[in-house]
This record gives sequence, structure tokens and C-alpha cells, in this order.
Amino acid sequence: QVQLVESGGGLVQAGGSLRLSCSASGRTTSTYAMGWFRQAPGKEREFVAATRPITRTADIRNYADSVKGRFTISRDNAKNTVYLQMSSLKPEDTAVYYCAVSNLGGGLPRNYDYWGQGTRVTVSS
Repeated sequence: QVQLVESGGGLVQAGGSLRLSCSASGRTTSTYAMGWFRQAPGKEREFVAATRPITRTADIRNYADSVKGRFTISRDNAKNTVYLQMSSLKPEDTAVYYCAVSNLGGGLPRNYDYWGQGTRVTVSS
């Protein structure tokens, strides 16, 4: 079992930045893919970004087109934590953001086995 706890959400003005953190416990996640997803009111959960390790110090990162160039995913395996640095935020980024762990990785929620409870991000115009 893996427990995930997200933090760092909040209210920010358009154009601002936030850094989300996701701390894992129960199992080391250094060999697993980790992803960020988000769900806005009335919408389905959508992929934001994912990181999949390829060596002990390198990983492959993927982003949704809507956040490419504005968001950066990173991981600190020593801390069992994954981050999402969000910049140039837009009102349409408003959502609850979830982190998740997967053996497969990628952009499909069904590929992910463990999920956090989410952290809310609100971007005002």
C-alpha cells in the first residue's frame, strides 16, 4: 500500500505560481511512475503531467498540451516526493489536483493504482 498526501494548493491570481507537493509513504516510489491529474467541477479527471524513472538519476517527463511550458514535474526520490511547479496560471487551471502512483505511467487514470485526496487550486482572473 502507498499513501499519498498532496499539499500546496490555494488561491492565486492569474499569472501567478504555485508549487504542489505529493509525499508518499508506505513504500518507496523511486521505481514507480508518478503523475499529476486534475478535476474541475463538472468535468472528468484529466492528465496533467507524469514522471517515469529510467535510471536512478534520470526520468522521462510527459505533459498535457494545456500545461506544456508552464508546469514542471519533478521528483525527489530521497524524500519520496513528487512536485508540480505551476507558473503563468490561468483561471482554467482551477481544479482539484491529485497525485498518483503507477507501474505503467502515462496519461490514463486507469493506469494508476494509488491516489491522494487532492489539493484545491483556484486561479482568479
